[in-house]
Amino acid sequence: MASPTVWISFAFVIVALLLLDLFVFHRSDKEMSVRSALWWSLGWISLALAFGVVVWVWQGAAVAQQYLAAYVIEKSLSIDNLFVFVVIFSGLGIAAKYQHKVLFWGILGAIVFRLVFIFGGLALLERFNWIIYVFGAFLLYTAIKMWRADDSGSDPQRNPVVRLAERFLPLDCSYQGGSFAYRDGGKLVFTSLALALIAVESADLVFAVDSVPAVLAISQDPFIVFTSNIFAILGLRSLYFALAGCMGRFHYLHYGLALVLGFVGAKMLFVDVVHVPIVASIFIILCTVGGSIAYSVWKTKGVCEAPPTLVEVEDAA
Repeated sequence: MASPTVWISFAFVIVALLLLDLFVFHRSDKEMSVRSALWWSLGWISLALAFGVVVWVWQGAAVAQQYLAAYVIEKSLSIDNLFVFVVIFSGLGIAAKYQHKVLFWGILGAIVFRLVFIFGGLALLERFNWIIYVFGAFLLYTAIKMWRADDSGSDPQRNPVVRLAERFLPLDCSYQGGSFAYRDGGKLVFTSLALALIAVESADLVFAVDSVPAVLAISQDPFIVFTSNIFAILGLRSLYFALAGCMGRFHYLHYGLALVLGFVGAKMLFVDVVHVPIVASIFIILCTVGGSIAYSVWKTKGVCEAPPTLVEVEDAA
């Protein structure tokens, strides 16, 4: 179990990385290139794996394997989240050069959501052992829903939180600048960037509900669960810009992710009957997600589609 000193030290490292990301490397509204995004993604992944080595030296191989498995699950599920971000930005007409700003603050909100859900889930598991079966059943339900690829909820215009904001907040969606709000004669007016941030944050909340139970099936050590989640989230923004231009090629990814959620849900439901080693879990998850990505790329070989529009998503649903 990590001591308070370890928690505080990790928090300082994360804050330093976020400040470095926002105020040093991405302090302007210049659009991030695909090449830069790929290098940033590689850097975040390398940092996450390096932390896994630290966990190995500090806590041993078994705990390090739990961290890696939890990271792989969260990272895999986060890829599907990128589709939602594409739809949000497309639907609200957010310029590419301002999207990184929305995603940065969205990541901060996601970190808070993960912290709340992780400790809430662990508290429930500690007090009610049977809740693990509820989590397992919920993941199976989510897997079935993902297999059917019902993405209509991604439309920001159908998001109840966004619709509530549109009803009660003074909005100016014609504003083309990079601010979340501005003052007009002493009155605070919110822009489409603020609306996009609300949509991203509400989506992050839904993602936390799906991903945290899946990670808790791997480990119930709060430090391992939280750090694996955070390192996966930190690289989400760069991964978005690296893949946004060819997001339409990953037609079959959701099938792989659905199988992963189904596998994890089954592990929770049959935790007292069948024990699946962590190494085997990592192998199954990597092969399933990697296979769905490889098959998607092969089926769309030579085609790099534009990001899906709201109309395309609604038609698919």
